[in-house]
Amino acid sequence: MRATMLRSVESAVRRAASTRSSATSTHLLRRSYSSESTPERKVAVLGAAGGIGQPLSLLMKLNPQVSSLSLYDIAGTPGVAADVSHINTRSEVKGYMGDEQLGQALEGSDLVIIPAGVPRKPGMTRDDLFNINAGIVKSLCEAISKYCPNALVNMISNPVNSTVPIAAEVFKKAGTYDEKKLFGVTMLDVVRAKTFYAGKAKVPVDGVNVPVVGGHAGVTILPLFSQATPKSNDLSDEDIKALTKRTQDGGTEVVEAKAGKGSATLSMAYAGAIFADACLKGLNGVPDVVECSFVQSSITELPFFASKVRLGKNGVEEVLGLGPLSDYEKQGLESLIPELKASIEKGIKFANK
Repeated sequence: MRATMLRSVESAVRRAASTRSSATSTHLLRRSYSSESTPERKVAVLGAAGGIGQPLSLLMKLNPQVSSLSLYDIAGTPGVAADVSHINTRSEVKGYMGDEQLGQALEGSDLVIIPAGVPRKPGMTRDDLFNINAGIVKSLCEAISKYCPNALVNMISNPVNSTVPIAAEVFKKAGTYDEKKLFGVTMLDVVRAKTFYAGKAKVPVDGVNVPVVGGHAGVTILPLFSQATPKSNDLSDEDIKALTKRTQDGGTEVVEAKAGKGSATLSMAYAGAIFADACLKGLNGVPDVVECSFVQSSITELPFFASKVRLGKNGVEEVLGLGPLSDYEKQGLESLIPELKASIEKGIKFANK
């Protein structure tokens, strides 16, 4: 029964990351998962003992592309690592705790995932998190630039609209910045948009795809339901507006439902694992891996923007354009620019003070 459950969880993660694959591609992906043909990949999770970090660590332990799983936090990591290490999957698990062990945790990493920081609380915006989480991200990125400067970095710590620019500035100062290797994880917005769209359009969620562009907070989140597949002709303009609003407010919905006792940790861990899986596939040479992410970009006037990104052996292979937008989406794009610009500038200013 346990083996069946494990296979089910693994297959769910793979299905969500591969819904657009053809039968031939799926066959190739299955082959790529075998330990004989999959390269050795070390993944480090920074903030592994937290609300997102623990379920994320579990999901990364289930990923057969991971050969070494390094779990780091300021406290509590030995217990998490011991617990996760008992799972009978490929990766070797090691736990690290405190500043003095951060270097060991990072050395040799191919992918670093950062969910570290404090969670949102009722009445707290992502911007309220800034002063605490910005300092945490800055120090962690300084360590990354020293111990694993060539690793892909998946930034989950909020506010992503500011923490990604902070990371970029830290790496620039260290002389290690590669815009192809820094990602803001906006996958939870995509996950939510898919779920909400499928429910409203009454279509199977497994086959749904919805690009989400812009940023990762409030009105900066812009789901492009006009490009959603499968296409639904049953949704009114009001339905689209309601779906957009719910996607933008998804984090608040969870914070309020948990009544001050947590934020969107489980769904964020799932989304983080899906995006990490896509990055590993790209590193391992799987073709046509495309996901949305907040990256350095020239498709708008802003230096960073979330859109579809083609992933490959060097990280970002190509930042894809926005495609055709509805009038409603064009308005949304225009209105999000000032807020996103301010968040980016705030991050840059913090990193350089």
